[in-house]
Amino acid sequence: MQALRIISDEHKNFWRIAVSLEQVATEIDRGGRVDPAFFDSVFDYIEQFADEVHHRKEDDQLFRLMRLRSDKAQPLIETLEEDHRLAKAQLIELKRKFSMAHSNDYSTLTQPLRDYAAHLKDHITKEETQAMPLSRQILTEQDWQEIDTKFLDNNDPVFGEVVNAKFRELHHRVVTLAPEPVGLGGKSGGTLDQPKSPGANDVLLEISRLESSYGRIKALKGLDLVVRRGETVALIGANGAGKTTFLRTLSGVQSMDKGEIWFDGENISNVRSDQRMRRGICHCPEGRQVFGPLSIEDNLVLGAYTRPKIHLSQDLERIYTMFPVLKEKRRLPAGTLSGGQQQMLAIGRALMGRPKLLLLDEPSMGLAPLLVEEVFNVIKALKSEGMTIILAEQNAFAALALSDRGYVLETGEITLTGTGEDLSSNEKVRAAYLGM
Repeated sequence: MQALRIISDEHKNFWRIAVSLEQVATEIDRGGRVDPAFFDSVFDYIEQFADEVHHRKEDDQLFRLMRLRSDKAQPLIETLEEDHRLAKAQLIELKRKFSMAHSNDYSTLTQPLRDYAAHLKDHITKEETQAMPLSRQILTEQDWQEIDTKFLDNNDPVFGEVVNAKFRELHHRVVTLAPEPVGLGGKSGGTLDQPKSPGANDVLLEISRLESSYGRIKALKGLDLVVRRGETVALIGANGAGKTTFLRTLSGVQSMDKGEIWFDGENISNVRSDQRMRRGICHCPEGRQVFGPLSIEDNLVLGAYTRPKIHLSQDLERIYTMFPVLKEKRRLPAGTLSGGQQQMLAIGRALMGRPKLLLLDEPSMGLAPLLVEEVFNVIKALKSEGMTIILAEQNAFAALALSDRGYVLETGEITLTGTGEDLSSNEKVRAAYLGM
């Protein structure tokens, strides 16, 4: 039933868009200014993602087979397909009202935005609470195999990685242009790098019997872990499980008591933190930890202090292309940025080191819903470039959904490991970390 997971992930995207439209309406009511380009980006995202891909996948695959298997599915499917048709008309009407609104005065749009968001939420709720449970009851194992095969086809023009990258790009533009309380508040849309073929799948990092302590308290208790080149590996666990301590120990900020760390064929157990960074281990810490009094650009330049200066301007331009708001504010103190902007700065600073291994510690913590999804879209884009990533994240469902493999940490010990898919379906993991 991988198709249902994919559909639910897309529903979460649309729900966040709906919440964001409600928040923008509130901002307008308060007298806030909204760049008209933001509305254009939202219309493009909904029009192209919902109408051209999401609805087609549901109508042509899931709903078609549900009709064949049960007569009682017919009324519900007809209602949902009618919703799909009405959604086009509702978006056209919203665009018409937007075009009639006076420039920089969108007060007449606030109620239409809320109405549209309400319709979107209502439709998602019907699918999640009625259609999807019914599909689990009436579809056969052979049906699911057929549906999942289609949904997981990376070469398909509707389902594949190329089209998914396109929609990550559209979402990135929405978040970049969204007003600051909702998104990043940039004046121009960003561009994520295009997917590349991943590198060789050999072992990049191998850790054995790793122990680390805070005084007499043993924080890590003999961890064994392997990361292959090009993999995204998730670390999940409750607060205090040892996720942050592990990343700090790996980057050399936290001292280790015992064990070995082999990175790119070299034993780095006794190598200083700055030398580990020179070897390509770049750490984006929990809580962003930007240098508030320094300018945004100085923060980014600090991320590249181990790199040859000849690459500096090229690397800066890459980060500014991804996050234009950082370029627009590059002379301002980093402490003046919003939480979401600081998170993008922290990720950008880590990328300035040209990492062979990127360590991300709770990158979505404390962010608005639209920005949470954007953080994971950025990670997906980096993954598609072939970057090797270790992601420590309390949002276990989202972390496992984009990870190749995962490790479950409990009080400093690895208690479970497996593919992201296996851990997502594990009953113990679902009960403890996914709230299911």
